[in-house]
Amino acid sequence: MLNGDFAWTVTGEVVNPTPVALIDRQLQLWTTPHGVVKAAMVNKATVQGRAISFAVPGKYKVKATVDAQSMIERIDAVAPHAVLGDIPVEIRYSDYKDFGGVKFPTKIKQTIGAYPALELTVSDVQPNVAVDLPVPDPIRQTPAPYARVTSQMVAEGVWFLSGGSHNSALIEMKDHLILVESPQNEDRAAAVLAEVKNLLANKPIKYVVATHHHFDHTGGLRAVAADGVTVIAHDANKAFLEKALAAPATVSPDRLAKSGKKGTVEGIRDKRVLADGIRTVELIHIAGNTHHSGLIMAYLPKEKLLIEADAYTPLPPNAPPPPAANPSSVNLADNIKRLNLAVDQVLPLHGRIVPLTELHKAIGHAH
Repeated sequence: MLNGDFAWTVTGEVVNPTPVALIDRQLQLWTTPHGVVKAAMVNKATVQGRAISFAVPGKYKVKATVDAQSMIERIDAVAPHAVLGDIPVEIRYSDYKDFGGVKFPTKIKQTIGAYPALELTVSDVQPNVAVDLPVPDPIRQTPAPYARVTSQMVAEGVWFLSGGSHNSALIEMKDHLILVESPQNEDRAAAVLAEVKNLLANKPIKYVVATHHHFDHTGGLRAVAADGVTVIAHDANKAFLEKALAAPATVSPDRLAKSGKKGTVEGIRDKRVLADGIRTVELIHIAGNTHHSGLIMAYLPKEKLLIEADAYTPLPPNAPPPPAANPSSVNLADNIKRLNLAVDQVLPLHGRIVPLTELHKAIGHAH
């Protein structure tokens, strides 16, 4: 859903703020054939031949091309993206038909970042239907949902950073820190970094571990890389993340663009051990996981803690086990067994901390 500067998502009866999607949803609305004309009028567009160009500072740049019949046939836009910096969006409209006095395209094709994203055949259009999307009170009352960070010490020198839909973990080493995951967007990263400084102002973050490249888990990497932090990821993600960290961000310059840095990514294949004589952190590939081929987890052998993303997300307390086991969760349990990892607690990057027995319950195994 979108209304003005509020974006939210409805799942069943649960309403969640989704400001990370705000600019994308506004762009989708204001680049429809009729929307782009209204947006051009409001934003003092320039016209050159058949091209109408305008910009909304900090949000997007748009060029609309008009065909010989005065219909919008193409949109070329650039929008900011938390992972990819400036991202090109191209939309093509064709086969306009008259629907109750309103002309609308029946073919819509869209590419985002040069990849096919949408192809629609429109069979019916109803003009002037009233739409009322009131902003729910919980959304109005939560203007900055990513800024809530709750820190919980799980073991000496190990914190679980939660407070939203995505979590991070902080590990203290002798003379530096390791942050596992910087998700969502720059706002979330800024809040997490502020909490890290609050907890351990005297030690710098040396590494940020990216469990995998999915956008909701990598949206804060650019912000952390702006502080000179090295990203550690699986080899399968290394080239992609290097490209993402080197991408320009001119539409809405972010922390990385302003820093002038490019970001550094170090890859791992099966395992990498980070140790300093005080603590050992093992970064391990979750082999054969269907969620993503380059998924990595962090294991602390002394503390018997496992930090993982998306392979297993605990259900709320006292919820019945799912009717069928999640294959990714079964695979995680198989990897733990194969590697002979002694795990007491799982720190999931979605959801709550649980004992390993909860994972076994969820997949129908006795511990």
